[in-house]
Amino acid sequence: MARRALSTAGGGEIGIGSEIINSFSLLEILHANQFEGEVFDQKLIEQTEENFYRGAPPNWLNFYISEQAESNGTGTSFIKRDGYETLKKQISQRGKGLGTSAIELFHQQGCGGTTLTMQMLWDLRKTFRCAVLTGSTSDIVKVAKEVVHLFTAGNRDSNTVLLLINDDFLSYNLQDSIMEEIAEQEIAIDMPVVILLNCVRVSDVVMSKKEQASTEQLKGKASKRIILKRSLSDTEEEQLVKKKEELSRRFGDRCKQFHGFNILQTNFSQDYIQDVCAVFKKAKRANKPLKAQLAAFLSLLNAYVPGSYLQESQCLDFLQHDNPVYGNCSIEHYMNPFGHLIVTFHQDINDERKVSMAHPLIAQCCTELLAIAGVTRSDTARNFLTNFCRDQPPPCLLGFVKDLLTKREMKKEGTSITEQKELFSRLILDITKKEGTIQSASILKVASKKFDQNPFFPQALARFCSKEQNNFDEAEKWAKTAIKRDPQNSYVADTLGQVHKNNLIYLKDKKVPTKPRKILQLAKKAINAFEEEKRLAENEHWNEKKGDGKTKVLRALNTRGQFGYLEVCNLLYDHLVGLDEIWKKLLTKNESLGIVLRFLGDTKLFGFDSLIKSLRDKVEKNFEFFDTFLTYSTSNKKNDDASYVSKKAAECYKKYIGDSAPDDKLKQTLHKLRQKLAVTSAGVLSCINRCTSADAENIATWWEEVYRSKDLPTEAFSNYIFAKIMLTNMEGILSSSDNQSDFRQKMSLATEMKPEFHMLKLLVFWPTDDEDKQDTDLHQLIKNVQHSYEQEFKTLFQDRYLLPLFFFGKGEGLNRFVHRRTVEIWWTQDALKDANTNWKNENIFKDTVVQEKLLKVEGVVRNYKLYATFRETETEIHANRRDSLWKSGKVSFYLGFTINGPLAFSIQRTTTEGPPRKLLGASGNETESSEWTKLEPEVTIMDEVYTYSLHCEKGLYECSLSALRWVCEGRVSFSYRFRSWDEHVNKPVCINHIPAGPLMDITVTAGKMEEVHLPHWFCIDKNVSRSDAFVVLHVDADGDFVEQVSEVTPSHVKLNKPVFSPKGAMILKKLGFKVKIFFDVLIYMRIRTKLMLHVYPMTRDPALQQAVETEEKDNGFRRIRKPSPTKPLRRNSDVSLSADTDGATIRPDNRTLTCTWSTQNFFEVEIDKSESEFSLILKDKQKGTMENVVWSCTILTDDIETKNINNEEARVSPPPVQTNVATAGE
Repeated sequence: MARRALSTAGGGEIGIGSEIINSFSLLEILHANQFEGEVFDQKLIEQTEENFYRGAPPNWLNFYISEQAESNGTGTSFIKRDGYETLKKQISQRGKGLGTSAIELFHQQGCGGTTLTMQMLWDLRKTFRCAVLTGSTSDIVKVAKEVVHLFTAGNRDSNTVLLLINDDFLSYNLQDSIMEEIAEQEIAIDMPVVILLNCVRVSDVVMSKKEQASTEQLKGKASKRIILKRSLSDTEEEQLVKKKEELSRRFGDRCKQFHGFNILQTNFSQDYIQDVCAVFKKAKRANKPLKAQLAAFLSLLNAYVPGSYLQESQCLDFLQHDNPVYGNCSIEHYMNPFGHLIVTFHQDINDERKVSMAHPLIAQCCTELLAIAGVTRSDTARNFLTNFCRDQPPPCLLGFVKDLLTKREMKKEGTSITEQKELFSRLILDITKKEGTIQSASILKVASKKFDQNPFFPQALARFCSKEQNNFDEAEKWAKTAIKRDPQNSYVADTLGQVHKNNLIYLKDKKVPTKPRKILQLAKKAINAFEEEKRLAENEHWNEKKGDGKTKVLRALNTRGQFGYLEVCNLLYDHLVGLDEIWKKLLTKNESLGIVLRFLGDTKLFGFDSLIKSLRDKVEKNFEFFDTFLTYSTSNKKNDDASYVSKKAAECYKKYIGDSAPDDKLKQTLHKLRQKLAVTSAGVLSCINRCTSADAENIATWWEEVYRSKDLPTEAFSNYIFAKIMLTNMEGILSSSDNQSDFRQKMSLATEMKPEFHMLKLLVFWPTDDEDKQDTDLHQLIKNVQHSYEQEFKTLFQDRYLLPLFFFGKGEGLNRFVHRRTVEIWWTQDALKDANTNWKNENIFKDTVVQEKLLKVEGVVRNYKLYATFRETETEIHANRRDSLWKSGKVSFYLGFTINGPLAFSIQRTTTEGPPRKLLGASGNETESSEWTKLEPEVTIMDEVYTYSLHCEKGLYECSLSALRWVCEGRVSFSYRFRSWDEHVNKPVCINHIPAGPLMDITVTAGKMEEVHLPHWFCIDKNVSRSDAFVVLHVDADGDFVEQVSEVTPSHVKLNKPVFSPKGAMILKKLGFKVKIFFDVLIYMRIRTKLMLHVYPMTRDPALQQAVETEEKDNGFRRIRKPSPTKPLRRNSDVSLSADTDGATIRPDNRTLTCTWSTQNFFEVEIDKSESEFSLILKDKQKGTMENVVWSCTILTDDIETKNINNEEARVSPPPVQTNVATAGE
């Protein structure tokens, strides 16, 4: 067996020893030379193939066998589902960047999702370092360390890791941890560290939601996630038919039992599934043989628990109770007539063999057929728990049983997916629906008694008794049993409070006549349970923080106790006020209990005096908790913060606040603020979501009154300023600059104030572009915010994502502070629509309206840290996405502010590097060029696409980078990108023309242009100055078309009143005379055993040059920058290249200078590594010997020294852009 090897970035392999191999405990490594040099027994090969086609999960040997069969002509490769090429393309795109990235693939069980992703890893094992995350994800730092270790293994031969994971929530946290590990080890990178391939198996309900989200067009861009369903395309069906013919030739009749393959090949045909499962139609309820019982167990388990299995030894032990003489038989043999429906397999050679049904659809069909025959789901489940799980089951089986009976899936109401989960597992729901509640409760009781240390079965039973059977005494008993088994678990404790709450709901909904004392007793029991849950949750949360805070994926703070408290108080209010309105005065603290009880005549209610007195204050405290919790942060997990929590909390709070105002004027004002949910900073900052503009104006007025009362000067003034900012966001009105000056005069530098105070101070004191110098210590202001945050909120929010509260817009004074809800409205174009913005993925910042209205801040990245720059000052800023910090250099970003201080969003590379130089001729073009004001564009890079943005007032302008010109009568903002001519030049509309300039995709975001002048690369003389020789191609969704130009100049073609779509200049192919073009020469080099150069003579098409740049970088080449030719050449000239150094081999002999799109039109120069400089000479073969040199350059030794290679610079430089502005004469 060959020594294990890993792939290198250069396309080679490096051997690794056992020390490295054994250092990975959480990752299964797929080696670049996996199985190479090994000899396998033919029976093993056949059995491995047969098992897979029958339905066993794939293993790496399957892919090796398939690959070998394809290479020697004895078979074909695995059938790749349609998502394969899309997935491969996405991996390739991410392989060209830096840092970390993730790709999501969602698939239904049994449709080939796991096979597809494993096939991808196998096919790319020589390109990337491929691995599967097989260990626990709880220790995320250890996972990150192993990923980085795999990336760097081999010292200088690092290579990108392609890691297969199956956790929908792990991606962001793992990427951040890998970033921290790279920074901590001070590893310099010039390639991606890891690409996470997140293959997530989802239920049919969740798949519907994922599919809906993926098909929605968001601002014209479809989701990039890949979805694999139980449905084949025509192409897939054709491929599978051919594969079936091949398998029939090789395996004969055995193919009839290849159920895993056949179900896929028949497009998941229910007829096929019903046919192969027909043996279960004859099942009997009584006197079933053990093999029939085992088949029923496997069917039930596989139907309801994806990925479940039984261990072979357990199955044999169970079967031998029936007939021990069959102990040496295989499971499949002894299980006849059911044997063909099950498979046995190894997932790891060191693990015990596993047994499962051949396909989950077979398991579902068998379960249903058994139920029709009288063997119900509850019968099978009860028998399984009682007779199969006799002794202490292994952990894997206990986990499967737990999922079978307690795992709840997302709830579906009609055609929509809700944020809530179902109340019970799918099995319990089906048993309840088909057999009744008694059978469901019976199964949960059996499990609760069987697994007498496990708290989750009695917990589920308690919930079932209270929700489905309204048996609250029984529910209370089982809830207390669950707590006794795990007394420190807050989630288990929650169930007791829910039982009492459900009792209150039942009394209300059924309108059961109930005395106040009974209602208060139930409420008190529920409140005590929820307060105990809150205490346990805080203990859990605090204990998890005691370590280094990084070791694990921390469990979110359980807030069900606080929310349960509010729900119970809400029910209590409705119950009591429904009995008598006088309770409203008591619950809102407008009357004492003594007065109310004299009116009611029930003195025994005095026993609840302390409870009733505490309600209003605790309701207010819990509401303010949620207002702060949900305004400043959100869960790192999707759908963990249900939207109804905020609404329900506010509903309860308003009831207990009441309508009666106090006598004191200041207290009256505060009461009004409470009624508008704006008595705290978080409440003020949320008013944009729940108030009208008139309400916002009142809130600002009331806070001004409180502030000017001087009783709460600092906090009140902060809230007053917040209210003014919210008002400007809601109404778009301009606030006076006096507010800001007043703020500057009154705010102190005290560090003991609350985080909101320091955040607001930082907002106001952040320098603006019109300030000559920074008059405050930003570093100290940021430290004040962060110190205050740590004291007030760090423990509460540490495992949550801090939401941005404000961004900088382009206004002045307080008007420049843009609330996040305003940004969401710009994005959705709908003030009533809940955006559900994922601020972590930053998609919102790709919107052109958002880009136009937010202000960008300049900065620089160094050593994986970000610094905002202002004049000569640098201030360190945290990044929203740390994977934006892999590249050092200048950047720009949108500056947001969380409760913990500033945060940079959508960090984009910027560059001031322009073309090497402009070509200015002698015949008047300097004058022409001098009429135009040159502007330097802002360059941003997203997904390796360069975007150039410009803003101007009235005038005549020229982009300094591309020579694009335009005329405008007012303010204009626009951006442009370069696009490829390749897909357009062969269309009928272009048949008589060839490209004459770059194809530019221009988007105007504000204002309009009166004229646009598109650059061209032709050398124009008087023969072609007429405008009919040129046209402009418009790329349109309804079809491309050409437009006649208004005017032609030596460097541009002009359009009046332009309408924008991607467009570029073209010239007639046949003009009756020869025309010349300006061109560039691009040089790329790579050194291995020899020096290799690729020399491109090519048109000045930025999109083509960028395509060349990308392709060369992917092949390990870097660019040598040399001056471009100064003279034009005739189109279609043949040119040759020579080098004045011995031993140079140049291929081919000549190239043709054309305007067509090609990344292969280059000279390949191979030279023994030179110790001295040499020259390259380009000649026009049509000219005489004295005039044939059209370009030359000298390659210096410094140009080819590897120590001078700056990969970072090469990766971030913009595409080479140079456009002719010369005149006709040579």
